[in-house]
Amino acid sequence: MPKTAAINDLLKVMARLRSPKGCPWDREQDHLSLRWHAVEEVYELMDAIEARDDHEMAEELGDLLLQVVFHCQMASERGTFDFEKVARHIVDKLIRRHPHVFGDSKAKTVAAIWTQWEQIKKAEKKGTRHERPSALDGIPKHLPALLRAEKLMKKARKAGLVDAPKKNKSPLSKAAVGRELFELAQYAQARGWSAEGLLRAELKQTERKLRKKEKPGQK
Repeated sequence: MPKTAAINDLLKVMARLRSPKGCPWDREQDHLSLRWHAVEEVYELMDAIEARDDHEMAEELGDLLLQVVFHCQMASERGTFDFEKVARHIVDKLIRRHPHVFGDSKAKTVAAIWTQWEQIKKAEKKGTRHERPSALDGIPKHLPALLRAEKLMKKARKAGLVDAPKKNKSPLSKAAVGRELFELAQYAQARGWSAEGLLRAELKQTERKLRKKEKPGQK
């Protein structure tokens, strides 16, 4: 059986569900109504991965693939893009960003490969509406606050906007830091505050200050 048979069946099923005689629920969805479904599927996949449950991983990957196919079907109905275009886009990107595999680049180490990746990505976006003039650009705004804080500071350190943290500066162990984070969340909750919201507010202020500090054109 051709390896493409299952994906072709999935595309046909999705088109049928969205057809006039299809499922009422599927037909009434749009990109916005589905956006959080993809997030939920990613978290369920993470649970399966951490549980090392191959059966659940296969199922959750299928659920995540469904989200991709669903969005592609809706876009196809609008005449903007389809699954073929999405798949071709990522194939071309992978080949383009791995010249050490598909081209003549001599990059061998992980560090060199990451630097090369960032340079290629920067060149791809230059002069387009997706260009990232700031070193702090490119962090998804809907990331959980703590994860977003980590990514923001990583980018800021890489750009020289903040000093690298000194190792062993704090006597706290990893477990102690985890407990403090949990206790802070409880402290906020006891006062009717959202720890997530408080950290997001702090992140906005910090990012605003870092962007002011950033030199024009620095990346």
